[in-house]
Amino acid sequence: MKAPARTPPPRTMKRHGLELRARLRYLYHGASPLAVRFRLTVVVIDFAIIAFFIAAPLLKEQGRSFYIIDYAIAALLAADLVARIAAYSDWKDWFKRPINWIDIVVLATLLFPAWALNFGFLRILRLWTLLNSDLFWRTVGHRFDNTKVEAVTRALAALVTFIFVATGFVYTSFRGGHPGLVGYIDALYFTVATLTTTGFGDVTLPGPWGRLLSIAIMLVGITLFLRLGQTLFRPHKVTYPCEDCGLTKHDPDAVHCKACGNILCIPDHGADH
Repeated sequence: MKAPARTPPPRTMKRHGLELRARLRYLYHGASPLAVRFRLTVVVIDFAIIAFFIAAPLLKEQGRSFYIIDYAIAALLAADLVARIAAYSDWKDWFKRPINWIDIVVLATLLFPAWALNFGFLRILRLWTLLNSDLFWRTVGHRFDNTKVEAVTRALAALVTFIFVATGFVYTSFRGGHPGLVGYIDALYFTVATLTTTGFGDVTLPGPWGRLLSIAIMLVGITLFLRLGQTLFRPHKVTYPCEDCGLTKHDPDAVHCKACGNILCIPDHGADH
């Protein structure tokens, strides 16, 4: 008679758990080539998932196959969230960061697609959380020695995210409310036309709530466009911590810290070329 399988002792299970957490911390926060390649893979998969989110309103007609992909993505994002929590030094502190709660909301819309159908447009927020995450900038952003690329990327992410969130809201809330507002492309066309204050008038939202939403899209859109313009034309700065006061942002040719006057020695990366 075959002996029953023995349950590993608690100490062994705890040791395996600590080893797994150490491995995840190494992959998500390490600086080795293997860790960087792992995070690059995560970023590429994230962009593929975001592309699916953008195309989702056009793919829902596929029926069962759409929901299979939907749940597969939910499993991937759930595994990623659990791994990030395990890799974080203090999981309680992880839950205190609002950007992480946005990822949880995105996951909820994937786990319950039938119940959260009208909130599916919130999934595109994954683009904003990705381009504002430490993981992305530790993996990709370290290639740049100035803050202009980061500022432009963040501003562009905010603008693109707002466009698709607004489009999704218009599509789910006002579809069929105007003869010209039938499909997702119509909602996207209305959002861009309103956001840029072009206002052709061929597609409009009915009622006072539609007018209020149009006003909100115009105001927020103009603000995000101005922010993007400012980051494009503002002189860029480099990241170099001052030894005395800790100020990290300085002009590329700065000799003294603007905050405390300490002498700086900012490396001239352009001199190598």
